[in-house]
Amino acid sequence: MLMLEARAKINWSLDILGSREDGYHQMDMLMESVMLADRLTILPADTLTLSLEGSINLSMDDNLVLLAARALQQAADIRQGAALRLQKRIPMGAGMGGGSADAAAALIGLNRLWDTRLTLDQLCNIGLRIGADVPFMLVGGLARVGGIGEQIQSLTALDTVHLVILQPCQALSTKVVFTAYDQLVQVRHPMTQHAQSALLRRDLATLSRTAGNVLLAASERKRPQILEAIAALEACNADYAQMTGSGSAVFGAYTRLEVAQQAYRLLRKRWKKCWLTQTAAEGVVFAE
Repeated sequence: MLMLEARAKINWSLDILGSREDGYHQMDMLMESVMLADRLTILPADTLTLSLEGSINLSMDDNLVLLAARALQQAADIRQGAALRLQKRIPMGAGMGGGSADAAAALIGLNRLWDTRLTLDQLCNIGLRIGADVPFMLVGGLARVGGIGEQIQSLTALDTVHLVILQPCQALSTKVVFTAYDQLVQVRHPMTQHAQSALLRRDLATLSRTAGNVLLAASERKRPQILEAIAALEACNADYAQMTGSGSAVFGAYTRLEVAQQAYRLLRKRWKKCWLTQTAAEGVVFAE
């Protein structure tokens, strides 16, 4: 039996450089893994099955874990199966890459179970066909991510950052948010290179002046609660507060744990979906 922690991510900064001929957007992002994670358990079996919390059977056609497993079977010409059990903790529709993290964990776990011996680059190529965030989830840590998600430059930061994450409203459709972004008349783009330098130093004051998320203006029109949650984090002394991905989750970053803990105790009284976590050096890890 294998058990893996599939960790979520945040976007410290998210920029869109333009649209590609294939319809995808050209991204420029600063992303980092966080300790908040789903757990995937894998057992040998003759066929592929998936259960959520051990009770709900999911469709073979629309779940990223099963899509990843089938893609790996095809790529490595594997006829073995596996019994997969997924325990969800990462909020869904939050811009934290939960489904992509689960797919990455399936690729890493099944690569070991089936002894396919594919490299990380090969797994990333498979993962990109499943979802744009899957390659980063496979690599994990802190990175600058470009293209549609396949260009990953790993970075090393000085220290751990403490995070309070809120999901103040219903999930947002990524497609709807990107469509709304394309209709914006004016966009304020972040200074990503300066933000990267600040992030490596964990200089959150400079980061807050140079980073940004160009999807925020599109998302908050659909869910004004997002701006309310960011303002609440700032009022609770966050060194930096921002929406992650296309929403609907937002996070506050804190250099001091005691300040983050105080904010968490206060904010969870108002928002049921509230988590205290921290940045992580890896995306997918084998659990004890």
